[in-house]
Amino acid sequence: MGDDADNVRVDIKSNQVFIGYGSGALAVIDIATNAKITDIPLKAHPESFQLAQSAGRIFANVPKAREIAVIDRTASKQTASWPVGNDSNFPMALDESAGRVLVAFRSPARLGVFSMRDGDTVATVEACGDADDLFVDAKRHRVYLSCGDGDLDVFEMQGDRYRRVARIPTISGARTSLFVPEIDQFFVAARANAGEPAAVWIFRPRQ
Repeated sequence: MGDDADNVRVDIKSNQVFIGYGSGALAVIDIATNAKITDIPLKAHPESFQLAQSAGRIFANVPKAREIAVIDRTASKQTASWPVGNDSNFPMALDESAGRVLVAFRSPARLGVFSMRDGDTVATVEACGDADDLFVDAKRHRVYLSCGDGDLDVFEMQGDRYRRVARIPTISGARTSLFVPEIDQFFVAARANAGEPAAVWIFRPRQ
């Protein structure tokens, strides 16, 4: 891989694993042979990236290049760059049913929603600080964002309108999270502090 391996995505249909790493690449690994098939070059280190199942594309946040990179999976190359105006675009999620790419920015702290077709801005909403993980709850038309400042933001989606409906306190530094729709639970990694050991906090979305 080289250094700074970060986000990992598994595509069961193609039997491949994608890993963002180094100064700017996505590695493609064949699960059956454990061999690297190819590297997809990017302009700088990728943070969160997502595989679009319906369009054969990959969307990647590349903060140091101040862009969202659009990658053609068949050609294994970047085909478009969507400028975002700053270098703090870290977590990302896709809402393929609505054709949206959702990105959380750390400075200023906000949620940005972009058209999956051409990168046009659909909505911008103020969000919690030090954002790190972002998920779409398709069943409830909600978005969940975990932030290191000690908050979990919940947004409601109504067409092109995104509205924050809750801010749930967690603990400072609790950036990492995982939403598992199959069991309807949201997991947050809570750091140890002076009074409590490290733990995984479990949330269940309200209906």
